[in-house]
Amino acid sequence: MPYPPPPRVPSGPRRRSLLASFAGGALLVGCSEGTGDSEESTAGSPSVVERVRVRAARDSRGMVERYDAVLAAHPTLAERVGPLRAEAVRHVEAFGEKVTTASPTASGSASPSPSATVPATEKDALAQLAAAERALADRRAEALLDVPGELARLLASVAAAGAAHAYLLTEGAR
Repeated sequence: MPYPPPPRVPSGPRRRSLLASFAGGALLVGCSEGTGDSEESTAGSPSVVERVRVRAARDSRGMVERYDAVLAAHPTLAERVGPLRAEAVRHVEAFGEKVTTASPTASGSASPSPSATVPATEKDALAQLAAAERALADRRAEALLDVPGELARLLASVAAAGAAHAYLLTEGAR
């Protein structure tokens, strides 16, 4: 026996339809490709975008220096940490800068930054790298709220990569 129809059938779109169309519209607006002019006006000024880009490049260079310091102190980690360092170099380049230091595994005599202190044990060194990657990913996730378009997408992508690096550094220690 079929169920009787509801006593009152609402007219117009249902709540789920409205929510789905609103979410879809927000997604389309967030993913739309903009021109450079509209992106600059959205951020308030081009200097905000440039400051965020320069800081992101500097932060990525700092991560490269941390990786270099760990590799110099613990060369046995080269197979595990080397690919993550290479990704950090790509992040610097994605933000429009260049890395001038050579990989310690390639040259054998690269001098890491004096400010980067490396723990004595490999496990602690990996944990320190993971914490630095996690903190940087969090800062980038916050910064992407202040910039428009392509730079926000780049920051989000690099923040996600940093979070993945932190996971890989900690997961392999288990």
